[in-house]
Amino acid sequence: RVSFMNNQKPQKPTLSGQRFKTRKRDEKERFDPTQFQDCIIQGLTETGTDLEAVAKFLDASGAKLDYRRYAETLFDILVAGGMLAPGGTLADDMTRTNVCVFAAQEDLETMQAFAQVFNKLIRRYKYLEKGFEDEVKKLLLFLKGFSESERNKLAMLTGILLANGTLNASILNSLYNENLVKEGVSAAFAVKLFKSWINEKDINAVAVSLRKVNMDNRLMELFPANKQSVEHFSKYFTEAGLKELSEYVRNQQSIGARKELQKELQEQMSRGDPFKDIILYVKEEMKKNNISEQTVVTIIWSSVMSTVEWNKKEELVAEQAIKHLKQYSPLLAAFTTQGQSELTLLLKIQEYCYDNIHFMKAFQKIVVLFYKAEVLSEEPILKWYKDAHLAKGKSVFLEQMKKFVEWLKNAEEGNHQLSSYVE
Repeated sequence: RVSFMNNQKPQKPTLSGQRFKTRKRDEKERFDPTQFQDCIIQGLTETGTDLEAVAKFLDASGAKLDYRRYAETLFDILVAGGMLAPGGTLADDMTRTNVCVFAAQEDLETMQAFAQVFNKLIRRYKYLEKGFEDEVKKLLLFLKGFSESERNKLAMLTGILLANGTLNASILNSLYNENLVKEGVSAAFAVKLFKSWINEKDINAVAVSLRKVNMDNRLMELFPANKQSVEHFSKYFTEAGLKELSEYVRNQQSIGARKELQKELQEQMSRGDPFKDIILYVKEEMKKNNISEQTVVTIIWSSVMSTVEWNKKEELVAEQAIKHLKQYSPLLAAFTTQGQSELTLLLKIQEYCYDNIHFMKAFQKIVVLFYKAEVLSEEPILKWYKDAHLAKGKSVFLEQMKKFVEWLKNAEEGNHQLSSYVE
């Protein structure tokens, strides 16, 4: 055992010593990108502004130059013409090139051609993907250091690269930087970026990309806290010619508000809060989030129906439903003040009874209950019967309603009392 340990001892220092030396050498080279920069800039100067020749030169240079180590330098040069100092300024003592995004013409066609250069380069050297993403995140943080024209070009280019999948929408996180937001730089940049993105694809494709990185509900954060309203967002982006983006954000906001309302409603119901409190809360939410009565009545119906464990037996479920819905009819009545809301509710009931097969025979009983409780009135019921019903299970439901509808018509003519209707 002793001799074994003695044999081992001398090897340790030489091993770690060698590793240490190599690491030092790497470190020195890593932070000396000047030579790399000179090679790239010289090559670009020779190719000139023919971007196809630029793409070919970059493709060939990857075999000779260490792109993996100098990715940041490479992308700095292609975007800004030389290595960027912190904050986004070009280092004074550095050589620079005019074959870059910032020195190009400020139009969509030129930026599409530059996007192709980046695409080809990253497709050829797949390992540059991550470095490029980091570069764009950094450039967005440097926006204040660039001129307005440089920002516009970068915004157009970024929009195109987001559209063709070279970049991931998570890079937009950089735009939420407090200083950029406060000074209006983020919103102005976003206008140009979304214009070119939507121009390449459409608003639906943009929405899918944003949803994937949970950014679909964060767009209002492009503005300072005191301006984070749907109204302000809509006005700003509509005036900038991005009406579809304004509508998308309005719609997102409204979906969020509706989900929130339904969640809160179900909690209030399960706690057994008084109806007057629930009604007050719902009316405030309607006003605050601009939610229509038709939308609210469908939310209430869904909430009311989801608070119960329904019996699976058809003959028992109707009785259970009537008892439950009778209790909640004052709540529904408060939000069927318009004929259109009543019709919306009728269609929801029809859909529910069709989708939940053991409710098929309960449809007419529910409608009669709601008529008696003044949730529904004659006119919407007659309109539903005549031509406003859904196709789902219509023959079954129309047959169920036949007798009641006839009674309603007679009641209208002969002014019959409600109590005279016998099921």
